[in-house]
Amino acid sequence: MLTSWAQVTLLVASSLSSSVSAFPANPDDTTTQNTKPRGYNLPIHRRIVERSNLGKRGSVTGQTGLGDHTDLLYSVPIELGDSVVAVNLDTGSSDLWVVSDACTAGTCADSNVRGYSPMSSNANSTGVRVEMFYGDSKTGTYAKGNVGFDTATVAGIAMTDQAFGIINDTTNVVLKYDTAGIFGLGFPVASKVQEFMVTAEDGPIKTTDNYLLSTYTHGPLLPRIVITGALPEPIFSITLNRATIDISGVGELAVGKVPDGVDPSSLTWVPVRLYRPSDGGLHAPVFAPNEIYPLRWEIDIDDVYFDGQRLAPSTIPTSDDVDTSKISALIDTGNSVIRGPEDVVTNIRRTVSPSYQPSDPNSQVLFPCTSNHTLAFQIGGKMFPIDPRDFIGQYMDNNATTCIADNVVTTDPPRFGSLYRWSFGDPFFRSNLVVFHYGNLTHPSVDPPRIGILSRVPPNANDLYQQAVQDAVNNGGNFEETLHIAPTASAAQAPQITVSAESGSISSMISHLTAGATLSLSATQMAIPTNNPNNAFHALPRTSILTVITALLSIYILR
Repeated sequence: MLTSWAQVTLLVASSLSSSVSAFPANPDDTTTQNTKPRGYNLPIHRRIVERSNLGKRGSVTGQTGLGDHTDLLYSVPIELGDSVVAVNLDTGSSDLWVVSDACTAGTCADSNVRGYSPMSSNANSTGVRVEMFYGDSKTGTYAKGNVGFDTATVAGIAMTDQAFGIINDTTNVVLKYDTAGIFGLGFPVASKVQEFMVTAEDGPIKTTDNYLLSTYTHGPLLPRIVITGALPEPIFSITLNRATIDISGVGELAVGKVPDGVDPSSLTWVPVRLYRPSDGGLHAPVFAPNEIYPLRWEIDIDDVYFDGQRLAPSTIPTSDDVDTSKISALIDTGNSVIRGPEDVVTNIRRTVSPSYQPSDPNSQVLFPCTSNHTLAFQIGGKMFPIDPRDFIGQYMDNNATTCIADNVVTTDPPRFGSLYRWSFGDPFFRSNLVVFHYGNLTHPSVDPPRIGILSRVPPNANDLYQQAVQDAVNNGGNFEETLHIAPTASAAQAPQITVSAESGSISSMISHLTAGATLSLSATQMAIPTNNPNNAFHALPRTSILTVITALLSIYILR
C-alpha cells in the first residue's frame, strides 16, 4: 500500500491524541503544558535549488525570481506534481488554481497557455466543485472547476497533498499573459477551496471550529507551510521589478525570510486589520471564543498626498452600514494599478489634467511627459511615495511628449466584508518592499498578523524619471518595455525518497526521514516548541521514537 506523508502524519497524530482537543482555549496556559497539543507536523521539505539561494544549514526558506508581463501581472513558477506552471502572484486572494489542459471555456478559448494535466501527474481529483470570484464591480472575473490534490512546490519548498483548483471555466484575463492560473497568498479564512472541501465533507458550515482545523489538510499553500512550524518566521516578502518606462530592479518572492541584506528593523510594521463578525469577519471558534481574525492583507493608512499636498478623504457613502472610521487599503499584487475612492481619484486626475472630464467615459488623463507627479501614502506615521516612473503610461506609440496617468483608477466604496477604500497594486510594490507576517493563524491575539514596508524610491527618482523621458525621445518616442518570463525552467527536481519495511534497518529508515530535505517525521522533532508564538497551530504531544517506527513499519511510504 502506498500512502503520502500527510497520511503518515495523520496516522501518527490519530494514535497519539485522539482524546486531546485540537486547541486549548488559552494557548498561554502553562498548567496544561504536558497534555495540550502543540502543532501539526505537516510534510514539508526543501527542494534542490541554486546554492546561492540556500539559507542556513537546516533551515527551510526559499526564494525565486518572478515573471513580469510589462508591469501588468507578475508570475511565479510553481511545480504541481510533474508539471511546472507559471501562476499570477496574488496577495489579494487565498487560493491556488490552475487551468486544466482540457479547459476550453471563457478565456481558455483565447489562450495558448499550457494547462495542468491531472492525468500525467499524481493528482487526486476530489470531484468537489469550487467557484472563485475576483475583482470589484467594474473588473469582476470568475474561475470554476474541481478541487484536486498534488504535491506543490514554490521557492524550493514542497508540500504534499496540497488542495488547489483545477479549473475548466474562467473569465480571468491572466491566461492571456502566458500564465496558467493564480497563486493566492491570503489567509485561510478567505479560501474558497477550503470552504468547499469542508462543506463537502461535513455539510454546511455551522461553526468555525472544523473550518479552522481543516487548514492543515485543505488550507492554502503558504499557510499550510507556515503551520508546520518549520519556517524560521511565518512570513513571505515580495519585491517587484519595473519592466516599462525605465527597466530596473529584480522581482523576487522570498518565503520564510526577508530578502537577503534587508534588516527587518528597518521596515515600518503595521497591524493587519481584523474583521469582527459584524463587519463580515469570521465568527470565533469554541476553542478560541475571544479571537478576532484577519480576512485579507489590509492595513490602515493615515493620509493620502499628491504632489506634496494632503488630499481630503472620501465622502462617498458606503453601500452597507459598516464602520468607516478608519481608512484602509488592500495590499494586492493581483491588482496592476492603484485603486481608490472615486472622488479622491477624480481630484488627482483633474490636478494632473485640467481638461479631464469624469462624466465623459472617453476622456483621458493626459499631461506633458516632462511633468512628473508623486502620489504618496502616509502609513504608520511614515510617508511611502509611488515612484513617478510608476505613475504614468505611454499614451501613443512614437510619442514621448504626451503621457497618460493610467495607474490610478476608481473602485467600489466600502461594504460588508470589504471595508477598504484603497487597493495598492503593483505600482506600490515596485516602489516598496513589502513583507507579510501571518502571525498565529488560530490565535491572532498571541501573534497578530502584520505587514512591514520599506520604501525603495531613490532620492533621485525625479531625475531618473526625466532621464527615462529623454531616453524615450531618443528612442523614436517610445519608452522602454520588456517581458520577463517566469523562470519555470529553473525548478529543480527533488530526490525521490522511498521508505518501506524492506528498505533496510530501522536506523536507515529514520536517517532517510530526518536527513536533508524531509522535516515532517523526524523522531526527535515531532513537536513544535510551545513558547514560539509564531507557530500557527499548537502541536501534537511529544512522542517516542517507538511510536514513529510502529507507524512506519505498518505501511509503504512513497514521496
